[in-house]
Amino acid sequence: MDKMRMRSEDIQQDNVAKIAALFPNCVTEARDEDGHLKKAINFEMLKQILSDSVIDGDEAYEFTWVGKKASIVEANRPIRKTLRPVKEDSVNWNTTENLYIEGDNLEVLKLMQESYLGKVKMIYIDPPYNTGNDFIYNDDFKMSSEEYADETGELDEEGNRMFKNTDSNGRFHSDWCSMIYSRLMLARNLLSEDGVIFISIDDNEITDLRQICDEIFGEQNFVSQIVVQTNPRGRTFDRFIAKTHEYILVYANDINKECVFQVPKTDNAIKGYKKEDEHGRYRLLELRNRNPVFNRTNRPKMFYPFYANPSDMTVTLQPDSIHTVEIYPRNSEGIDGCWTWGLEKATNNLDLLVANLANTGKWSVFRKDYLEGRSLYTKSKALWLESEMNHENGKEMMGRLFGTTPFDFPKSVDYIKKCILLGTQEDGIVLDFFSGSATTAHAVMQLNAEDGGHRKFIMVQLPEETDEKSEAYKAGYKNICEIGKERIRRAAKKLHEDNPDAKFDDGFRVLKLDDTNMNDVYYAAGDYDQGMLHMLESNIKSDRTDLDLLFGCLLEWGLPLSLPYTSERIDGYTVHNYNDGDLIACFDENVPESVIKAIAKRQPLRAVFRDSSFASSPEKINVGEIFKSLAPDTRVKVI
Repeated sequence: MDKMRMRSEDIQQDNVAKIAALFPNCVTEARDEDGHLKKAINFEMLKQILSDSVIDGDEAYEFTWVGKKASIVEANRPIRKTLRPVKEDSVNWNTTENLYIEGDNLEVLKLMQESYLGKVKMIYIDPPYNTGNDFIYNDDFKMSSEEYADETGELDEEGNRMFKNTDSNGRFHSDWCSMIYSRLMLARNLLSEDGVIFISIDDNEITDLRQICDEIFGEQNFVSQIVVQTNPRGRTFDRFIAKTHEYILVYANDINKECVFQVPKTDNAIKGYKKEDEHGRYRLLELRNRNPVFNRTNRPKMFYPFYANPSDMTVTLQPDSIHTVEIYPRNSEGIDGCWTWGLEKATNNLDLLVANLANTGKWSVFRKDYLEGRSLYTKSKALWLESEMNHENGKEMMGRLFGTTPFDFPKSVDYIKKCILLGTQEDGIVLDFFSGSATTAHAVMQLNAEDGGHRKFIMVQLPEETDEKSEAYKAGYKNICEIGKERIRRAAKKLHEDNPDAKFDDGFRVLKLDDTNMNDVYYAAGDYDQGMLHMLESNIKSDRTDLDLLFGCLLEWGLPLSLPYTSERIDGYTVHNYNDGDLIACFDENVPESVIKAIAKRQPLRAVFRDSSFASSPEKINVGEIFKSLAPDTRVKVI
């Protein structure tokens, strides 16, 4: 039932709607005096539409929207945040190389910039599609929580700001573009030189996303716009045409690198290798280039004769007493074409060539294509019609794992697995910073179980609350992160049951985004009062553990967060050793010289202590002298 407006008609917006009906290309988006988006008229465009001559003004090929510059500024703005370990939620904490990070992905991506700069082989994301029902992240961090909650009524339990970009508020493109632009800017920095990103999207934002990716990754690095049939029956609620598909945009960090790989051939394709000799199974492929664009005129060096022995089908490049049948690359109409091999390659590979009658009934030359090496793989097509891609498969998988479906519209594991096959080989980090139900983590583990690979995953997800009426909430999952973590646990167990001999990393370290470990002690002298004196006792917050401090140091020093580490007691003090000497830390108070020397003798690359670990400045200076003597190459810092 519609609500009464209880206000007068908005004549200005009615007039905008009338102009939009006549001239839709003159409608844009702008912010009102309160900073809210609204539909507006591009008067320069309207004047041009109504004019019979070109109106003066600068023109440029560009793509922009309200808030674009602000989104760039936001991507570059530093934050005072950290990632806190949660061992009790983790699986195989000490040995796993996988990560599950809870928090706003924009802030998490900022924190990852040093530790994962250029280290991620593949990114897959399934961002909000701007359908009118999904949440869009609000990145106006200048607005207080109270102001935002009053304005939108959407604030999750972690304080993350979100709002629904619904039809009622115009489903603005500007908000969506700003949200995705800043995140893709940061994500690109994490890709390795041969890295690649896959982004699922539908018709609502495919055009805008394509232009945004052209800007961020470079138009020259566009790989493909894949069409995936995810709902063969079509959506019944579509007004005119029932949609059956969505898209995957694929961009490389550098298109000149081998960034996208081939996929294994299907069983049906392998059945085509029906012949066999002492070297193995093979099929025959005609050496003649079937593309009519290439012919004797533009490929003269690839037009030459072979000579065949009609008895044993062998071929040579010079006629003799038994090789008497002259064969040129001509089509069925006798028009000169060309071979796919040049003369030198043919000379060096005559043992792979045989003569036979082609479909035209005339002699031609064929090459043996053995079922080995690269022949086991093929290029992926840009149209994915396999039934395994259907969203129904994603729901069924969740149903088998949970006994119910605690997540709406989960992607099929095979859908993501095919992306990972294209984006990685047997190793590499796969990042998904809109991880949802953690299908990507499931797909990484399944692919590793199948091919023995060692791919690692990093999942990032905002802890959005589940609807109290949803199956997830009824099953005890209060936010999406709880679903994702439990899905990884259950998927790993099921994979071990189905593949008892498979060995793969089935664990994950959980980290949660939180405020900095350090107290805010940056006050003017006159601002301090008696109640603040306890803050001066330590610059570290009282609720932070050694593990919190260690991982904060890893972020600042740019070390990966998934490497092994150990803790031990030396003379009664706790010493943390990260990745066998990449970093050694001791966060105890009043650390004695014996412990300092024990650490220095191990010659770590980095050493960290609390500022309060030393009672006086002379003691701190003495620490520096000890390291200069025993470990001159060690970088020493205090927090």
